[in-house]
Amino acid sequence: MQHRCEEQEPTFAVFTHSVRVGIGRFLWLVYTFRNQGMRPGEQTSDSKSGRGGRFRDTLGLERNVVVMSLAVFLFGAGEELWKSFLPKYLEALGASAAVIGLFGTTRDFLDAIYQYPGGSVSDRIGSRRALVLFAALAVVGYLIYAFSPSWPFMFAGLMFGMAWTSMASPAMFAMIADRLPRDRRTMGFTVQAILKRVPVMLSPAIGGLLIASLGLMRGMRVSLLVTAALALTAIFAQRRLYRVQVEVGESTPINLLAQFSALHRALKRLLVSDIFIRTCEGMVNVFIVLYATNVIGVTSLQFGVLVGVQMATSIAAYIPASRLADHYGRKPFVVATFFCFSIFPIAVALSHSFAALVLTFVIGGLRELGEPSRKAMIVDLSDPARRGRTVGLYYLIRSLAITPASAIGGFLWKLDPTTPFFVAGAIGLAGTLIFVLTVERRFAS
Repeated sequence: MQHRCEEQEPTFAVFTHSVRVGIGRFLWLVYTFRNQGMRPGEQTSDSKSGRGGRFRDTLGLERNVVVMSLAVFLFGAGEELWKSFLPKYLEALGASAAVIGLFGTTRDFLDAIYQYPGGSVSDRIGSRRALVLFAALAVVGYLIYAFSPSWPFMFAGLMFGMAWTSMASPAMFAMIADRLPRDRRTMGFTVQAILKRVPVMLSPAIGGLLIASLGLMRGMRVSLLVTAALALTAIFAQRRLYRVQVEVGESTPINLLAQFSALHRALKRLLVSDIFIRTCEGMVNVFIVLYATNVIGVTSLQFGVLVGVQMATSIAAYIPASRLADHYGRKPFVVATFFCFSIFPIAVALSHSFAALVLTFVIGGLRELGEPSRKAMIVDLSDPARRGRTVGLYYLIRSLAITPASAIGGFLWKLDPTTPFFVAGAIGLAGTLIFVLTVERRFAS
């Protein structure tokens, strides 16, 4: 036991030193950016014609969008440390399998219902203040998680912890739409998406190392405290670096029916198509690992490689696809994304070897090809005066509509493991066809 403790302490000390150094370097970046970065609108002819100015323009690196994207990265780097291990943490706190399932259901429900209130708050107090507020609420949730003596406290933490994940989403959309011109919004969403996905490749392994070195409870609590520290760093950066005029939004009460009636008709059609596509995804998402390991027979290590292939494909495709979409129109890329969502489950069901699954997961990575374009379409078709509420309502309706998808997939899985994949593919193709036939290209350019 003593030998094990001696091994743990150096690992923990190295990790905490790395965290301190990383936060220190980020704060130095904040200081440098604050004193040297240009304010919105301060683009000299030299900066616009210089290589740095062209690079910023190409990637949509407007100051506020950069700050928001860095905050997304910091939150992601922290949350991915422990997110995959949260069911084990709940179990260690005394939760049964039924309680763990209820926790997941509650999380999905909050993800749906938080969207519209988050958009409403963003419209009323401005996206900058809203993002800082939601970040602060999330920190409260992380601290409740870290110090929970038993599983019921985790539900209280969930109420706060979902603030950044769900409530902040409409504010992020509004920030990109407000700060970037129409022909650079797709790239703005792309940069955010890349910075959100990079931690997925790195943080879970670090979180697993902490748990292996310190034990489940201590490792999880250290990870949660690190997340809180990274979140506070993000809050500090946002408060110091954002350059947004204070906006006073409408004080009208929430009226979902009136808001829905006011949606652009092309946005309603995109929403219908998106519901079909996300139903396709939701029906099979939790069964892919089961099909790959139990039916095809790949190992856990091989499945991890497949996930890495999918993530690398997504990141590699983002920037070139977004540049083309901003210049030549977004509809072809949204169609490509919807088509890849549709054929991915079919490709999984038709795969019989690891090599075939590699190609299948490349298709899975290409599902992200037009996601920034789809998000740019949403903000383009939203009324600027109530953009946050429009985005929130869009995701509220979509999330509630696809809630039964996993349960339907489970029922079809019992009939035959391939059945949910083929049914999901058919639903996805129907959604793709609806988008192609109903959304005119002039509304997706």
